[in-house]
Amino acid sequence: MRWEGNRQSDNVEDVRDSSTGGGGGLPIGGRGISLGTVAIALVASYFLGVNPLTVLNVISGGGNPTQLGSQQQPTPHQTAQDEQTRFVSTVLADTEDVWRAQFQAMGRTYEDPKLRLFRGSTPTACGQGQAAMGPFYCPGDHKVYIDLAFYDTLRDRLGAPGDFAQAYVIAHEVGHHVQNLLGTSAKLDEARGRISQRAYNALSVRLELQADCYAGVWANHAQRTRQILESGDLEEALNAASQIGDDTLQRKSQGQVVPESFTHGTSQQRVTWFKRGFESGDMQQCDTFTPRSI
Repeated sequence: MRWEGNRQSDNVEDVRDSSTGGGGGLPIGGRGISLGTVAIALVASYFLGVNPLTVLNVISGGGNPTQLGSQQQPTPHQTAQDEQTRFVSTVLADTEDVWRAQFQAMGRTYEDPKLRLFRGSTPTACGQGQAAMGPFYCPGDHKVYIDLAFYDTLRDRLGAPGDFAQAYVIAHEVGHHVQNLLGTSAKLDEARGRISQRAYNALSVRLELQADCYAGVWANHAQRTRQILESGDLEEALNAASQIGDDTLQRKSQGQVVPESFTHGTSQQRVTWFKRGFESGDMQQCDTFTPRSI
């Protein structure tokens, strides 16, 4: 991926020097969560593309994540000294450029999300975040959270190496931010409790596939305007999408696939919708809610 020398975002908050690893359990909903439970949430949530704090809260028996009264204060933003930090700052800047233009075309103003770098654990508006969860987006504070050690996991444990696979991760989370700004996420939240769990899971799949499609839209416009792609980059993103499909993860973790429990889409669906966004570059092609079949 060609990213060196491109603009870096001013919306990166680096709290790695103030982040702490925390204790042996993650307190959400008034209970401590073991590392084993965190591992379940890691597979069941982020690796499938959504905020794992919600999954951990459900597992622990708590209610909705609460707004924390005290947030870690980020250190003053500095030009990244390490390559990974410069990389994520550059990718975030690229998403800003693309989505500002897309929203302007709709007669709207895009609100840039923040990207917070942390180590170990960090407070968020969605509850206490922990590195074991992987990156996630919190709609409560409009922030993407990443412990950069996750990229080692992406390469070594999930079988998805490459810098464009890493960029896809960021673009997917920013896709959730786009959904949040457009009110799509709120509609899904409103449906919670009014429909069956199976029906809610089906809506969740459509939400996640749309975020994948939005990631593809970003890649299309970034390529057209800045020629960021190198040989093999697209394959890296498609492989990453495939490795985090519901069916693939269930097969690896439990040896069987339970389609009615899917909340994020099969490997083929995730690949298909990313490709649709990439090939069209059109947000209107990312309507995953209208078609009967996805």
